[in-house]
Amino acid sequence: MIVWLMLNGRADWDVWVTGIAVSGAIYYVLCRVSGLNPKQEVRAIRLIPLCLCYAGVLLWEILRANLSVAGFICSKKEPTPMVVHFSSGLKSEIANVILANSITLTPGTITILLQEDRFAVHCLRREYGEGMGESSFVKLLSKMEEIWDK
Repeated sequence: MIVWLMLNGRADWDVWVTGIAVSGAIYYVLCRVSGLNPKQEVRAIRLIPLCLCYAGVLLWEILRANLSVAGFICSKKEPTPMVVHFSSGLKSEIANVILANSITLTPGTITILLQEDRFAVHCLRREYGEGMGESSFVKLLSKMEEIWDK
């Protein structure tokens, strides 16, 4: 609609009526072709703040882990690698995949196995694996699932 008004150059009632009719028709066709509906769009819009928050938390955790791993390397201590097993409690496959990728993006940890909501994560140090099942990643993804399932 905004593009229509900009291209038309005026905002008379006939321009508005035509723009609303054309925009509505385009929206209807796109909904039919893509399989989306207005309810799903509202849910997607409600997810935007949580997605932005998740991206911020992910960047913060990557920064913290980078500093921790760099400090560990500089200290020349022996690594104490271990494999941590935990269950995320997340229901959807996409949420579990996002969590697995977030863990792998964080330095010092690598997701080596994901089956349903069960994870096996290799950690460079014992401290890196503590509390993974209750992390801020899991909490945010759980909130996202609640919104999408409504």
